[in-house]
Amino acid sequence: MRSTIVPVALGTACMAVMTLGTGHAAAAAPATTAPRGSGWEPAPSAPWDVAAGERCAFAVHGEPIVDEVVRRELPPPAEGVTRSAYKGDLVVRVTNKETGAHYDADVSGSAVVDAHASGAQFWRVVGPVLVGVGDGNLARGMYVVDGVYTIGISPTGSKTVTGPVVATDSVCDRIA
Repeated sequence: MRSTIVPVALGTACMAVMTLGTGHAAAAAPATTAPRGSGWEPAPSAPWDVAAGERCAFAVHGEPIVDEVVRRELPPPAEGVTRSAYKGDLVVRVTNKETGAHYDADVSGSAVVDAHASGAQFWRVVGPVLVGVGDGNLARGMYVVDGVYTIGISPTGSKTVTGPVVATDSVCDRIA
């Protein structure tokens, strides 16, 4: 079974801009343009690589093949916190570097992200995003997480996905 519905209690202790948890958020050349004066600006994702054992049992490469994500700065909720909204189409090709098997993950969710000066982040998400987990309340792996949920990321990178019902789809299993 590739997709599971995991009930996760709110408040359970425990996400490339939209390719959450790959450890890479470097910008690439803009793949889209936002309407002038809208406050939205392109937020492209860069290709990334993850070593064998960090997420999947094998080395993984990710590269956006559709990237129309835009970002908008929102008023900060507190000192030392930046708040941004993200939306737009994003399809990431995730490839098993050993076999060449790949999966095109549609991770076109929308999110409001609070980034704290400590390095911690808090995501409020609607729809699918790509989440790489090394430590957290999901098993080590790489997932398309879908639903209406939150993701807390500690300064050390531990991830906690919470929501009344969260669907997870293991990308590692799809390309093993």
